Amino acid sequence: MAMKPRKVGEGLYQPLAEINVTPLVDVMLVLLIIFMVTAPLLASGIKVNLPSARTAEPLEGKDPVVVVVAKDGAVSVGKDQVAPDELAATVKARLGDSNGVVQLRGDKEAAYGDVVAVMDELAANGVTRIAIVSSGRRSASAPPPPAPAQ
Repeated sequence: MAMKPRKVGEGLYQPLAEINVTPLVDVMLVLLIIFMVTAPLLASGIKVNLPSARTAEPLEGKDPVVVVVAKDGAVSVGKDQVAPDELAATVKARLGDSNGVVQLRGDKEAAYGDVVAVMDELAANGVTRIAIVSSGRRSASAPPPPAPAQ
């Protein structure tokens, strides 16, 4: 049984029996990129029920000790102003036996040397966990810093 030759106009628009995989590959690559970008973000927010242990010690619940350097160079621990020679003793007394964090807040108008001197004084006396605190990002309406004089 031989096949009949097609006549003109017959069977020009027959269905294509092959699968076009190009759109499928495009969609899969887009999904792969989306999952690669979002997977690290989702991993940090997973909630788990932690097991309990009889010998576990609780984390430190104490508030950090805040050391403030004012723009005139005055140093205070919390709300109490202290003399520079009493700074380390006052901070150690507030920390107690814990190995807590000391937050250092320096006024933006304060001399850089004053802030470094406070950090150096604390580090020299064994206080090594010092965090420098800054404000958040600048707002878009904040004026640009002045250009250096030439």
